[in-house]
Amino acid sequence: MTDIARDEARDEARAVRLSLDGSSESPVIRLVDPAPPEIAAEAILARAEALTAEDTRVLRIGVDADPGTAARLLALGAARRIGAGVEILPGLLWQCAIHWLPDPRPPFPELVTVTDGRRHPLRPETPAGAVYARDIPWLGRRLNFRTMTEPGDIALFSAWMNDPRVAEVWQERGTLAEHQAYIARLQADPASLPLLGCFDGAPFGYFELYWARESRVGPLYEAGPYDRGWHVAIGDAAIRGRPYLSAWLPSLMHYLFLDEPRTQRIVGEPRADHAQQIRNLHGSGFATIATIDFPHKRAALVSLSREHFVRDRLWVPGAASADAAPRPPAVPAT
Repeated sequence: MTDIARDEARDEARAVRLSLDGSSESPVIRLVDPAPPEIAAEAILARAEALTAEDTRVLRIGVDADPGTAARLLALGAARRIGAGVEILPGLLWQCAIHWLPDPRPPFPELVTVTDGRRHPLRPETPAGAVYARDIPWLGRRLNFRTMTEPGDIALFSAWMNDPRVAEVWQERGTLAEHQAYIARLQADPASLPLLGCFDGAPFGYFELYWARESRVGPLYEAGPYDRGWHVAIGDAAIRGRPYLSAWLPSLMHYLFLDEPRTQRIVGEPRADHAQQIRNLHGSGFATIATIDFPHKRAALVSLSREHFVRDRLWVPGAASADAAPRPPAVPAT
């Protein structure tokens, strides 16, 4: 789907009339006027996202809609049938890839291969263009991740890598030509995916995603076949503080879990002496599982499981904190 088509579909969904009643723990979304099932379902998903993006207490979301719309929600995996109707569960909703991924891909068939002596599944071709988008209600901005294919992307990356604040961690100072070659190597390798993060279309950070088994961290722990990892450089110094961190960090994890439903764990390898970054990761649900040594740094190996992310609703700001509100059952009794 093109960007124009996605915008048009989103506008159509926004025009659908919905009403809301029920309780804060069990709200009910009602379709007021008839609409095509695909458009009506997207409108309902958007309202359900808004209800659960900042609140961990929602148990279930009832849906009062025509049979076609209900069937669409069931087919997408966002809802389950209950009695004569359907209900959306937060843990189903936030794993419904089509709502956040502009062009979700089916799982790539599993075929094991070997690279540099490491057995791993053959990886699909890397995507191009926008790969994820989400509205961030506490910022009033739209976040998206996209590939580095637009004019000026490499120049921006190069400027960030030469910023002393970023260079201290990344150690990738260089010329524009060197950085063009760096990104080209990553883009040609299906084991990696370089992305830019944007707020309302303006890039703020660089994200380097990788499949763990084929990476430098793969030999240092028992990597699962679909474990993924990431590196980050926030280039825009204005995008600092907890409100922004609680937007881009869980959204990046969300994208990784949505992009490959067989991914059960995400890992990272921050410098072991980077106390602030490790605190941020722990506050977002990651756990340190080991200390590992590379030629260029000693790192903390951190990990986040899909079950923890979904069960404890870690897309909600503060959901991983020790004093967070108790979560209701992930699958409430019918």
